[in-house]
Amino acid sequence: MTAIQNKVVIITGASSGIGEATVRKLAQSGAKIVMSARRGKRLEALKLELAEYGVEYKVGDVTSLSDMKELVQYTLDKFGKIDAMFHNAGVMPMGPLADSNEQEVAKWESAVSVNIMGVVNGLAACLPVMVKQKFGHMIAMDSVAGHLVYPNSAVYCGTKYAVRAIMEGVRQEHLEDNIRSSIVSPGMVETELINSVGNTDIEAWIAGEVQDRTKSLTAVDVAEAVAVAYILSTPDTVSISEVLLRSSKHAL
Repeated sequence: MTAIQNKVVIITGASSGIGEATVRKLAQSGAKIVMSARRGKRLEALKLELAEYGVEYKVGDVTSLSDMKELVQYTLDKFGKIDAMFHNAGVMPMGPLADSNEQEVAKWESAVSVNIMGVVNGLAACLPVMVKQKFGHMIAMDSVAGHLVYPNSAVYCGTKYAVRAIMEGVRQEHLEDNIRSSIVSPGMVETELINSVGNTDIEAWIAGEVQDRTKSLTAVDVAEAVAVAYILSTPDTVSISEVLLRSSKHAL
């Protein structure tokens, strides 16, 4: 835990779920956090709750490169460096590809914009800073869906496979810059992500799965993987490329 103290960490998608849980865990571990999400009121409430830890926030949308550049500059103005950026924002639209009418295609476009370009925009905004510093750690939220494909999830799985490839590219391109690259790949997690599915039958199935606490992880479970021992607390000479975690009672 002492290795996390005073690290400056940007967290996107910080207004709920895994992002919010990670903010709490890292702040309480002594990190300096800058939160980002579109829902400013939630960020403001979380900042007030964690006032003793000096958590900061800036409202922003990961699909906007200019928003990400402003977020990076805000962090530098506040703290003078960036140790890590957790690219956590995401959506999970699901449904059969055969039903891809205009509304469904709009869902797939949103998944590409948020899950893929949201990571790319954050990387594009922050990597030049880390290259100049000669240190940094990029962490992206991936999924078990980035390792296997299952019915009604082809596009979502595709976005998560893409994140794996992109983050491996970061690792290989910055070996000499002391910039580490990691992904976190959880299975079923009880978060608000279910609200972005956009298919009532699939939403009902997922809701039933997460209600059985033996079959799903919590946001705190995943935050522990980001915050404690696995990734951010490792020495600079150690690079954990991936943490893959599942409920011990669930197939996915």
